Amino acid sequence: MDGNGRWAKKRHLPRVLGHQRGVEAVRRLIRGVRGMGLEAVTLYAFSSENWRRPEQEVSDLMGLLKRFIISDIDEIAANGVRLKIIGDYKALSADIVDLLEGAMARTAGNCELTLAIALNYGSQQEIARAAAAAAIKGEITAEAIEAELDTACLPPLDLVVRTSGEVRLSNFLLWQAAYAEMWFTDVLWPDFTPDHLAHALGAFGQRERRFGGR
Repeated sequence: MDGNGRWAKKRHLPRVLGHQRGVEAVRRLIRGVRGMGLEAVTLYAFSSENWRRPEQEVSDLMGLLKRFIISDIDEIAANGVRLKIIGDYKALSADIVDLLEGAMARTAGNCELTLAIALNYGSQQEIARAAAAAAIKGEITAEAIEAELDTACLPPLDLVVRTSGEVRLSNFLLWQAAYAEMWFTDVLWPDFTPDHLAHALGAFGQRERRFGGR
């Protein structure tokens, strides 16, 4: 979900307003994906590298996260969405951890859609943690590592969508994206709509996936 800051800069607005509009885009997307036939949607909300941002911006992002969980959990739960958090989220402040774990517990039995939110997430760190956990249990194999990934309970990754014109993965789901399709758009995240996602899914549906075979 890239481009909040640039969206605000283009309009001569504070960055926090770009992030606020980004949250609105998340809300719009969650409401819009119902009926698209998706099992899971994973949103890259806060990376392990985002701590390098100015302290005030990090504080603003954490405040927006708290408000989103508090204000939207009723709607999320009522619409059959299961919330899953990936990344080292327990390193966040205790009040946020409590909110997240309460939301996950409340929605654990839902099966309409899994909404995975990546918080304090970095794929290289995730793979390192998974390999270490696999080593404790026995032989380190691809299957053993995969079983220890944060996404072990999620379906295989089919499509990666990145907004804002950047064409890179930025330490996101590197293992899981081994044979995923990629779709990049110049649209900044606050302007991204379910129609854009539908267009990405349409393009995905036209691709031939061979997974290394002919």
